Amino acid sequence: MNVCYDNIQTGDMMPPYTSLPITRTHLVRYAGASGDFNPLHHDESFAKAIGLETVISHGMFIMGIAGEAITAWIDNKCLRKFSVHFMGMTQPADLDDFENTKGRATITVTGKVVEKFEENGEKRIRCDIIAQDALGSRKLSGYFIAALP
Repeated sequence: MNVCYDNIQTGDMMPPYTSLPITRTHLVRYAGASGDFNPLHHDESFAKAIGLETVISHGMFIMGIAGEAITAWIDNKCLRKFSVHFMGMTQPADLDDFENTKGRATITVTGKVVEKFEENGEKRIRCDIIAQDALGSRKLSGYFIAALP
């Protein structure tokens, strides 16, 4: 998508982005790609032993979904900074009871342009973002800064 500095105003919303439901397969694939094999992401018995209802997603996987949402709107070569604060755990969809769990496992990222400015000879925007599941539980908040043509 071609987003230009002159066409963006403070208060504009980035297009909402909704992920596919997160499954245990996603968690296994992410563990392999990242090298993060913490058992709370794949071992049901371990997760329950430490007081969780079930396994949880890697926080950085959720951050990756947020990054995908940003780069679906802003070209990744334009990004100058991307920062998040993790706010909640995300459980994968239970394929045996998918209809009752997909709301917890689908992440929607929204954002709002909060500032336009110039820095280092570039025209930049700052956009605050939030990622939450379909039930409204916040998973992360953060922001990104992008230099736009």
